[in-house]
Amino acid sequence: MSAPAQAAVAADPPNRRRVVVRGVVQGVGFRPYVYGLATELALVGHVTNTPEGVVAEVEGTASAVARFCDRLAVQAPPLARVESVHHQELPAAGGEAFTILASRTGGPARTLVSPDTATCADCLAELADPADRRHRHPFVNCTHCGPRFTIVTGVPYDRANTTMAGFPMCPDCAREYGDPADRRFHAQPVACPSCGPRLRLIVPGAGSAAGEDPVTEARALLARGAILAVKGLGGYHLACDATDDTAVRLLRHRKARGDKPFALMARSAGEIEHLVRLGPEERSLLEGAARPVVLLRRRPDPSYPAGAARPAEAVAPGSPDLGVMLPYTPVHHLLLGLPGDPVGPRLLVMTSGNLSGEPIVTDDAEALERLAHLADAWLTHDRPIHVPCDDSVVRVCDGEPLLIRRSRGYAPLPLALPLPVRPALAVGGDLKNAFCLGEGRQAWLSAHIGDMDDLETQGAFERAVRQLESITGVRPKSLAGDRHPGYRSAGWADRNAAGRTVVRVQHHHAHIAAAMAEHGLDGTRPVIGVAFDGTGHGDDGAVWGGEFLLADYDRFTRFGHLAYVPLPGGDTAVRRPYRMALAQLRTAGLALSADLACTAACPPDELRLLERQLERGLNCVPTSSMGRLFDAVSSLAGVCHVAGYEAQAAVELEGAALRAPAGDTVAYPFELRGGDPVRADPAPVFAAIVADLRAGVEPALVAARFHRAVTALVRRMCLRARERYGLDTVALTGGVFANTLLSSACSAGLREDGFTVLRHRLVPPNDGGLALGQLMVAARKTTHD
Repeated sequence: MSAPAQAAVAADPPNRRRVVVRGVVQGVGFRPYVYGLATELALVGHVTNTPEGVVAEVEGTASAVARFCDRLAVQAPPLARVESVHHQELPAAGGEAFTILASRTGGPARTLVSPDTATCADCLAELADPADRRHRHPFVNCTHCGPRFTIVTGVPYDRANTTMAGFPMCPDCAREYGDPADRRFHAQPVACPSCGPRLRLIVPGAGSAAGEDPVTEARALLARGAILAVKGLGGYHLACDATDDTAVRLLRHRKARGDKPFALMARSAGEIEHLVRLGPEERSLLEGAARPVVLLRRRPDPSYPAGAARPAEAVAPGSPDLGVMLPYTPVHHLLLGLPGDPVGPRLLVMTSGNLSGEPIVTDDAEALERLAHLADAWLTHDRPIHVPCDDSVVRVCDGEPLLIRRSRGYAPLPLALPLPVRPALAVGGDLKNAFCLGEGRQAWLSAHIGDMDDLETQGAFERAVRQLESITGVRPKSLAGDRHPGYRSAGWADRNAAGRTVVRVQHHHAHIAAAMAEHGLDGTRPVIGVAFDGTGHGDDGAVWGGEFLLADYDRFTRFGHLAYVPLPGGDTAVRRPYRMALAQLRTAGLALSADLACTAACPPDELRLLERQLERGLNCVPTSSMGRLFDAVSSLAGVCHVAGYEAQAAVELEGAALRAPAGDTVAYPFELRGGDPVRADPAPVFAAIVADLRAGVEPALVAARFHRAVTALVRRMCLRARERYGLDTVALTGGVFANTLLSSACSAGLREDGFTVLRHRLVPPNDGGLALGQLMVAARKTTHD
C-alpha cells in the first residue's frame, strides 16, 4: 500500500457498529431505507427485523459509519417514528455487500406496529391508471400506506405474522417484494388481482354477484337507496347515499340510532366546503394519513353551488357539526368513483357496522348474521381483520387537534411518559372504554373498545388486551381501575388480578392525571384540575362531575365543586333532561310552573311522581355533575328534553349558543358558598334563566349566557385556588371540554388571568383518555408501596 493510502486509512480507519432502532420501524419501509442509505455510503453489513426493533450492522470507513448513524433517524420514511437509536462498537468483520436478512424471532417484543394508513398518492395513481396492472384493484398498497395494526397477528412484523399469510404472492408481487429499489419492498400486505385478496358483493337471494367488479353493482345499489355493509380496515361499515333522506332515515331506524349524528364520507374536501367551515387545520386532518372523522362546524346558511351535494337533514339533526372523513382505502375510492366513472353517490353515510352499543363487526360470517336486519347487501372480501378498530374522531379547537375518539390511524402509537412506570395495565372506564398498557417511559392506549355494558364489548376488551400485550411485550405486574363499585372494567381487573396488585383510582383524579401526563408534567407540583363530565364515583358516594381538584399523581384535594342536586331516577334522568331541569328548579326554590318548557315536556303523571320522589328523596343520589347541569339548562331553555344519545342535550345547547346574536356579554351568576370545599350554587343561574325566558329572551341567547356563566365560574374558582395555594397551572379535562365553545372561552380567560392552561391533544378529554391517568396514579402508588 502506498504511503498516501496508508495515511488515508489511518485517518479514516474501518469501523463496524451494531445499530438498534426502536419505534414504529417495521412495515413502513425502514429496512429498504437502511439498505439504500448503507449502499449510498459504500457500507457493508446487514439489516433485519427483530422483536426489539430493526437491527443493523454496518461497516466501512469511520466517517461513512458516522454519517450513516447521523442520518438514520433524520431521513426516516414518512410512516416511521424513531423512538431511539442505540450504537455498539464491534470488531471489523469485512464483507462484500450490504444485505437484508430474514427477520429474527424470539425474545421480548419491543418494536412498535404502525397504525393503518390511508392509501397514498402513488397507489391512487395506479388504481386509476388503465395501463397499470393494479388498475381498480381494491387492495392496492405499498410500504407507505395500507393496513398495518388491524392485520398484525404477531411480531416481528412480517407477512407470516399478518392476516395476509394465507395469500401467496404471485411472481410479479414477489419480485416487487424482494427488490430493495421498489416501493413495495417488504410491504407485507402487497397484493394484486392475481394473488388476492378478492372483493365480492353478496345480495340476499342472489348470492355473490357475478362479474369481476362488484363495486359497479354496489354503487348502483347505493344509488337506488340500498344500505350496504362494507368491510373496511378495522371492521364493517354501514353505508348509504347521504343525500337520500329516505335511505338515511331507514338506516337510522334499523340501527336504533335515535338522533345521533352519522359520519359522512366525501370524495374530497371540495365536496363539503360549501357546508362547513374548513380552515387549514381541518383540511390537514381530513387529508392526512390518519384520515379520522373530523367534526366540522356547519355554515349557518350554506349555499349550494350548481351540482353541489346536499346531505339529508336526517344525517345530523340538531347538531352544530358535521362529521366528515375522506376515503382511506381503495374500496372507498372505488365506491365514491374514480375520474371518468359514471356519476354515483358523492356523499356517503359511513357508520360503524353494529347496533348502537355493540362492538363493530369484523368477522365475515358474523357480519352476515348480525347485520342481516341492517343491510341490504354486503361488499366484503376474504382478507381477515385481526384487530377491530373503529374510526377515530377529531375536532379542532383554537387551531389544535382535539381527539374525541383515538382509534384507527392513531392506535397503537405509544405515548411518551414523564416518569418511568413498572409494567402495568390500566383498564379505563365503562363508557368509551380504552385501556392502557405501560412500561418504562412508554404507554400504549388501545383502540376504542366501546361501552362495557354489552357482553360482546366485554369480550372484545379481553381480546384486545391479549393482542396489545402480545405486540408490545408488556407483561403487567399491576392493574388499575376506577373506584366505581359497579364498573365492569374494574370488576374485570379484580377477577384477573392473579396475585397482582389492583389499584382503584378516583375518576376525576385520573382525568387530571391524564392531562398532566400528556403535557409531560412530572407531578412534583400540583395543578388546579377542572374536571367536568357527566358522571364519576365520588369518595362520599355521590355522583361527581363538576370538580375543582388540587392534584398531582400521588393525591388530590377537592377544592370545590358544583352544589349537589338530586339525580332523580339515575340513568332515567340522563335520558330525560327535563327531569334534571325540574330537580334543579326545585332545589333552587323555584316553582315548576306550567309555562316552563321543561315542565310542559314532562308528562303529567310523571310530573306528579317526580315531585313526590324529589320530596322524599327516593332514588335520588346527589350529583355535582356539570354534564347534568348542561342537560338541565338545555331542557329549561326548550332546546332538548329527551336525549337519544349521550350528551345530546349538551351538544344541542352548544349549537344554540353558536346561533346567539353577537354583542351580548351577560353571564348568569353562580353563588360561591363555603370554603372547604367551595360549593358553586347554580340556583341564581336558574332564577336568571327563568326570568329571561319569561321576558321573551330567545333560547340561543340563554345558551350563550349560560356558557359565559360557566366560563366565569371556572375563572373565579381558579383565581381563588391560586390566591390560597399559589398554584398557576390549570388542567381542563373531562367530556364536557369536548365542547370547543366552552374550552376556548375558559382557556382564553384563564390565560388572560396569567395561568398556564393544559388541554388535551394526544388523548381524549372524555373517558377514552381515562386509562392514561389511571396508569400514572397507580404507578406512583405501586412505586411508593
